[in-house]
Amino acid sequence: MKTYLDCWISAATTLFSQALAGEPQLTEIEAQPSVVSGPAFVAELCGETTGQFTVMLDPEIVKAPLLGDGVDQEAGWKEFLHEVAEAAASELLATSGITCHIEAFRRAESTSTWSRSFLLSSPGSSWTILVCDGLRSISKDAQPAQVSESASDAGGGGRLSPGVELLLDVELEAALRFGCCEMPLGEILELGPGDVVELDRHVTDPVDLVVGDMIVARGDVVLVNGNFGLRVTEVAAPQKRLESIRCLF
Repeated sequence: MKTYLDCWISAATTLFSQALAGEPQLTEIEAQPSVVSGPAFVAELCGETTGQFTVMLDPEIVKAPLLGDGVDQEAGWKEFLHEVAEAAASELLATSGITCHIEAFRRAESTSTWSRSFLLSSPGSSWTILVCDGLRSISKDAQPAQVSESASDAGGGGRLSPGVELLLDVELEAALRFGCCEMPLGEILELGPGDVVELDRHVTDPVDLVVGDMIVARGDVVLVNGNFGLRVTEVAAPQKRLESIRCLF
């Protein structure tokens, strides 16, 4: 079964090459590197996997414009590594069914201990990245039971009526909606390969999870094992989600 560290390595390997300038490659190294302490960032995880996961960067890495020219590289790395940490949590859930979430992500003191070491390489340059895995797994039975506010809104102390329970195994088609626009029929007929259609949504806005014609959740697009996924950040009330069934039957 995959661990959070395994998923972090998978997510980092993919996202580093896709998002950083020069498409650098991340590879694990066995030798213990002698690196001057650089900026470090810690993710605090809660859930079935809990604890701290720290990433320390080579001090030279923030001097390279890997995140673009004119960008505060250290602040950019903090935001970027936060995205990698979130992607790893999503991949852990998708591959192993283990739930965890990033409760906090912050700048940390540099550490002299680490679990794994990696080399980020691009033509003519390379940087060391160290990882300190301070996570532990806890069983589901050890976690306190929590009742969400939205669950209580369903009525009957969160219990579903017998009629609704009969529908729980019904498979529904869900789709992600990045945005929409209105176009004259003539423009639609003139579309061809390479044309760009501008949507009514900013690139940083959350995307919609749609069932039928109802929005049941919103969230951020993530990458899981090379496939797109949705990290849910907002869900509709249970009654609203149930209404989507009416659109299909």
